[in-house]
Amino acid sequence: MQEIWGHIHSLMSLRDAARAACVSHSFLRSWRCHPNLTFSKEALVLGWNPYRKSKSSDKESSDRVRKIDHILKNHSGIGLKVVRLELFDAANISTCYLDKWLRLAVKPGLEELELLLDYDAEYNFPCSVLLDGRANSIRLLHLTYCVFRPMAGFSCLRSLTCLSLCDVYITGDELGCLLSCSFALEELTLMSCEEIICLKIPCMLQRLNHLVVHECDNLEVVESKAPNLSIFQYTGGAVKLSLGDALRDLTITASGWNLVHYAGAKLPQIVPYLEALYIISSLAITIPVLPGKFFHLKDLAISFMVSTGSFCPDYDYFSLVSFLDACPSLETFMLSVTQDSVEHDSVLGDLSQLRQMPGHSHGSIKDVTIIGFSSAKSMVELACHILENATSLERFTLETVRYDFRCCDGYSECNPVTEDMMVEAHKALLAVERYLLEKVPSTVELNVVEPCGRCSAAENFDYKLS
Repeated sequence: MQEIWGHIHSLMSLRDAARAACVSHSFLRSWRCHPNLTFSKEALVLGWNPYRKSKSSDKESSDRVRKIDHILKNHSGIGLKVVRLELFDAANISTCYLDKWLRLAVKPGLEELELLLDYDAEYNFPCSVLLDGRANSIRLLHLTYCVFRPMAGFSCLRSLTCLSLCDVYITGDELGCLLSCSFALEELTLMSCEEIICLKIPCMLQRLNHLVVHECDNLEVVESKAPNLSIFQYTGGAVKLSLGDALRDLTITASGWNLVHYAGAKLPQIVPYLEALYIISSLAITIPVLPGKFFHLKDLAISFMVSTGSFCPDYDYFSLVSFLDACPSLETFMLSVTQDSVEHDSVLGDLSQLRQMPGHSHGSIKDVTIIGFSSAKSMVELACHILENATSLERFTLETVRYDFRCCDGYSECNPVTEDMMVEAHKALLAVERYLLEKVPSTVELNVVEPCGRCSAAENFDYKLS
């Protein structure tokens, strides 16, 4: 019976488990063996309001320090699997307490360790707590806003499958020392680790399949020799990439980098067996005919985003035809354009003929979506080209306004859209009627998503379709 009570107790959150231990002798005995110690403000501060933006008072901070210290000192260590320290006011907590808590928490059998500090913590993580076999059972390690200096000969974390470092001071060589003994690693996430210049993933990481690198500002090189790395997500500036033949899924988000041209010109040689490619860029130059081909690429998404204003008015969306040509196995294509206004030449009122590229055939494309579809002439030309040359096309979707969230999905209202974009959306609808409808084959399902009639009624704007 005691085992049943202990199991029920282990399923409770830290806060509920503590409350139960206060009123039940059965739960009190199992409290010292509770497997999940998640120390957050919600768990430790009575009446805590998650929407309060002000920092904790000194009294609240001292109360939480006392509670954490008491719980960790009195825990038996038996059965402890998860320790999560959310200390977003760590600057008010003495480092001796942090060192002490880590020494108490890291014992054989621990599987997950998370130390989440705030930006002004300036805490040196004591690597010594991971030595002498105490950390060999840890499968997940997540650190934020601290200094982490594993040295040569750092031999631990042999069971680690997931490593996440966010705003952590660690050099590429120090990370290499850590990775060299993490043979079980499957996922690696690096966010805003500014000391890393060269990221090298060694070949002994046989199980690594997912790598995320986000805004490591000084990074120049990403080189992976992990034989089974299949997913890579990158956000940042231009870097030299060497990723291996196993990569199948690549996402790149960049600013100040002609990413679409780079992807077409370089990636076929770097990742020849790529199956899914997602590109998000704020900069583009019209791309020429591509020198290589993505023979295995099935899913392609290209997003152009600007924070304010309009996307480059000289960009020729029609040039993306050469990208489609370079993907003979492509099945789904999505183009997304986010902007506050459109400065491209509109197809409406333009008396010149729409450009065509005869002889091009995209025989595998089945599903095409254009989000932020406008009356820009080159975008209309791209849409016409796809309708005329994608012989296997089944579904064609045009969203005239990009909504990050819509009222029809359960929100109180759609996210705001500028008046210029609403006017452009109605121009886009007219362009669909004039130039695209007659080109839609009977076998193709055309979906045109109009502006929300509830949140952005047409009568709120001066532009009239005529």
